[in-house]
Amino acid sequence: MTVRFGLLGAGRIGKVHARAVTSNPNARLVAVADAFPQAADAIATAYGCEVRTIEAIETAKDIDAVVICTPTDTHADLIERFARAGKAIFCEKPVDLDVDRVEACIKVVNETKAKLMVGFNRRFDPHFVAVRKVIDEGKIGDVEMVTITSRDPGAPPIDYIKRSGGIFRDMTIHDFDMARFLLGEDPVSVLATAAVLVDSAIGEAGDFDSVSVLLQTKSGKQAMISNSRRATYGYDQRIEVHGSKGMVSAENQRPVSIEVANGDGYTRPPLHDFFMTRYTEAYANEIASFIDAIEKGAKISPSGHDGLAALALADAAVESVRSGRRVSV
Repeated sequence: MTVRFGLLGAGRIGKVHARAVTSNPNARLVAVADAFPQAADAIATAYGCEVRTIEAIETAKDIDAVVICTPTDTHADLIERFARAGKAIFCEKPVDLDVDRVEACIKVVNETKAKLMVGFNRRFDPHFVAVRKVIDEGKIGDVEMVTITSRDPGAPPIDYIKRSGGIFRDMTIHDFDMARFLLGEDPVSVLATAAVLVDSAIGEAGDFDSVSVLLQTKSGKQAMISNSRRATYGYDQRIEVHGSKGMVSAENQRPVSIEVANGDGYTRPPLHDFFMTRYTEAYANEIASFIDAIEKGAKISPSGHDGLAALALADAAVESVRSGRRVSV
């Protein structure tokens, strides 16, 4: 079976998913829609698909599934439209910036029995998957503490920050999902601190660029998250899981994994410069998982509930910074 896709949104992340879909032998990119014709034309030319309107993709009989890469404030409405149209739906995170709106959207998905995957791509990174496998095999015993380091090489444009929902809902939300993925339990409390250390314009826009978060589950397991919008040495992506019998970690990845030793000491190549190259395999793997679930009728993960849970943690972090207190989830 070949799953026929429509792509909604031809921006930066849309290009990533266009490549992931067209590189999968069980998928075909049929059409792309974007408010900017030039962006849609570029993808259509690159991958041999048609440019159509969202309305045409919604009613198309030659499209089985859609990938939603449009601005965040359109996600929930589009999910509901395509759920009612009988399409399988892959949507970039978040479903929405408001918990109540996400709950209403998930209700429509459940009522229509639509398939919905939320784009937490890091669950599909081979290195992070290997860490989860070590946990599942019991090699480090019971998970006790998780440490997640996630730092961007540089901050996004201020215009983006103003509409992003803030660092907790835009950036840390990936780490909230990863913490749930590794802990195996939902956190019940959040303690967060935040500062503006990178760019004063980010603070003037009402956001932060440097945050730390401590999550705790009912059984006492903890996850510590460190985020920064500035890492001069590259895209810093590391995790460590400490258990009752040992520890497992995933280190930073490089485009080339070599080490040079000479009179100046030991040197290694730079890290990946951003998510498009660091998580190439993860994006391909999550689309493959989505296709597999469509073909086999299997349960989809990450689901709309996972998107809701991560957003609830983000909201709790915002409240914790505002109040200076630990917040129950």
